[in-house]
Amino acid sequence: MKKNMREEKEILIEKRELIKEEIQEKQSNINAIEQKVKNISRESGGGYSEEKETTDKVYEVLTREITSYEDVLKEPYFGRVDFREHRGLEESIYIGKKGISNVKKGEEVVVDWRAPVADLYYSGTGGEAFYKAPNRIIEGELSLKRKFLFNDEEIEKVFDEGINELMINGEAGQGLIDELLKVNLEESRGKKLREVVATIQKEQNEIIRWPKNLPIIVQGSAGSGKTTIALHRLAYLIYRYRETMEGKDILVLAPNKLFLDYISDILPSLGASQVEQDTFEELVLSKLKIKSKIYNKDEKLKSIMEEKDEDKKKLIVDSSEIKGKLIYKAMIDRYITLVESKELDIEDIIVANEVLFSKKEILRLYLKDLKSYPINKRKDEIKRYLNLKIKERVNVLLYKTDLQWDIKIKEVRLSGEDSKERREALIAVYDERDKIKNDISKNAKKQLNLYFKNWRGIGSKDIYYNFFNDEELFSIATDNEIPDDLYKFMRDEFNENYENNIIDEDDLPTLLYIRIILEGIAESEKFEHIVVDEAQDYSPFQVFLVNMIAKRNSLTLVGDLAQGIYYYKGIKTWDDITLGLFNGEATYVQLTQSYRSTVEIIELAQGALNAQNLGLKNAKPVLRHGEKPYIKKVSHEDEYPKTIDEIIDEVKNKEKSTVAIITKNSEEALILDKILKKKSKYSFELIKGKEKEVQKELIIIPSYLTKGLEFDATIIFNPSTETYGDNLLDQRLLYVSLTRALHLEYVIEKDNITTLLEPYNVKG
Repeated sequence: MKKNMREEKEILIEKRELIKEEIQEKQSNINAIEQKVKNISRESGGGYSEEKETTDKVYEVLTREITSYEDVLKEPYFGRVDFREHRGLEESIYIGKKGISNVKKGEEVVVDWRAPVADLYYSGTGGEAFYKAPNRIIEGELSLKRKFLFNDEEIEKVFDEGINELMINGEAGQGLIDELLKVNLEESRGKKLREVVATIQKEQNEIIRWPKNLPIIVQGSAGSGKTTIALHRLAYLIYRYRETMEGKDILVLAPNKLFLDYISDILPSLGASQVEQDTFEELVLSKLKIKSKIYNKDEKLKSIMEEKDEDKKKLIVDSSEIKGKLIYKAMIDRYITLVESKELDIEDIIVANEVLFSKKEILRLYLKDLKSYPINKRKDEIKRYLNLKIKERVNVLLYKTDLQWDIKIKEVRLSGEDSKERREALIAVYDERDKIKNDISKNAKKQLNLYFKNWRGIGSKDIYYNFFNDEELFSIATDNEIPDDLYKFMRDEFNENYENNIIDEDDLPTLLYIRIILEGIAESEKFEHIVVDEAQDYSPFQVFLVNMIAKRNSLTLVGDLAQGIYYYKGIKTWDDITLGLFNGEATYVQLTQSYRSTVEIIELAQGALNAQNLGLKNAKPVLRHGEKPYIKKVSHEDEYPKTIDEIIDEVKNKEKSTVAIITKNSEEALILDKILKKKSKYSFELIKGKEKEVQKELIIIPSYLTKGLEFDATIIFNPSTETYGDNLLDQRLLYVSLTRALHLEYVIEKDNITTLLEPYNVKG
């Protein structure tokens, strides 16, 4: 191994020299380009020059490359594979975050982790191996897989597969973990998610490299790296399809702003900084172009948790559930059809009591010639078509008017001898004719515009309002499948929100769908690929809509049914999507390996998971033991500050930094925050749910806002039998809370501890 280390350090020096040469070459090119830009600017006199624009772009690319090359000099690569193609020479291939070539020497110094040959590092095993190149499969022999741990820009350790492997839980068939992964998992984490290109595991790599146009659904247990995999997949797709796709063509849908901040560093670090990141709420509001206060899913969850009236709670839950089903989409479809049939009572377009365009002509355009267009687009196209014809129609009407009035003029002329009276009568007739002609010429376009302003109709929000408030049409559209008491509750709730300019988040899918029916969706609005994180919290209707704005079903959905805290509207089973939406033409993958928490922490969470009876495979923790979770008993709330301070002292002494105190709800969090503000020696940030970023390393956070996040240590605050009962929501909230810790977990017990926790797993 010492020989290997010495060899690798020498190779590192050589590789760095090659990279420096390439940087110098690029810098020389930049200097030449700068001079060229000055010359072009002088010749063009500061005006626009296509040559200057092209040169500027080349300059920007070179500048970015130099910056990235300088960055990777610190740690140029993280792995090496020795591979010999059949009938070829053995090559040592070094793999890093960025591919680097020395153009002068025609040598590939480092291979990008996303390149086809890098698949050998992630999925290859010693001996016969292959990787998929764009046009063929390359077969050969893999003789070495080596991983490097850098410290202070130098190689500290070398790990060779087959030498440094450990069994998980000491059992064959449980999988393998390399020492490099173990070292990475034991590190303290900051406040942001990090890239893991050096430690991607085989099952994760397969998902990352999955073809773009095949929808993939990933069910991953807590800590399985779902989010990390999904974001690395985006970086891979941008690399793999770089000729047809850029970062801006990809969308990431996250559960909230806090989560977007949590993942904000990872995409730029992977070279995917242009990727659009949104919440479903923001996405819909941008499409609808409306400004309203949103009654969000966390506020609704809170109301469900606190509602004492069981009948009302059931109505809230049933309302959310029905609005998320695909059958609700079918109800909206029927309603729009009914409204359309009413709209077909079309009138002629009249100007000066003359028919400018007939009802028959408009109906033909609407029902036949332009039927393929969405409703409002169809009306726009009819208007555009009639606008092209209006000049011709006006001329026809003017000619017709002249013919009609010529007879009257002739009658006046023949009415008697020339006299003052006859001349005055003739002038009056001419004036009346000219007034009508002027009316036609002046108001034809105005009448056309007014007709279409009235006919084009109202927007999504108003149509949805009418859906609830036309009882007869509602009954027909829903086929009486919604009971009267639920209908009245939904109607009254919607009307109250409508009056106060509030939109329930559960109504956003319907509003977006109505907008799509009315306006259609342009290709420019669609994304080449969309990733949905925490997908278990999306309703089938939401997933249907997300798929509508993804080109060719290009979706990656990642989630965990066991963490589906919005159980009343979310996905009940992945079959709802794989079969119900994609008719079986989607790939489903289940990840059970957990990389986040220690064995002891996962064992503690097992009770809350098993109680849900989801039929999912249990999470298998990586062989990383730690201390058993601690239970800290207190008899009075006055003891909270001292107990929590002692816990944080202990965490910091173990060189860990991020700590989350997890309460069940926001009221508990608020009360605890006030107590700690007065008596704790530490300063905490209270998370309320609308934060765009986390400022501090010590936070107080309600259980339902922790999904997707992770911390060095967590303190589960008073999980009593009263707080966490034996029901699906409480089981899931507790499971989410228990699976956030990486290294250390503590439980503060004031009242009797919930039966969902396994007491023998808790160290007193």
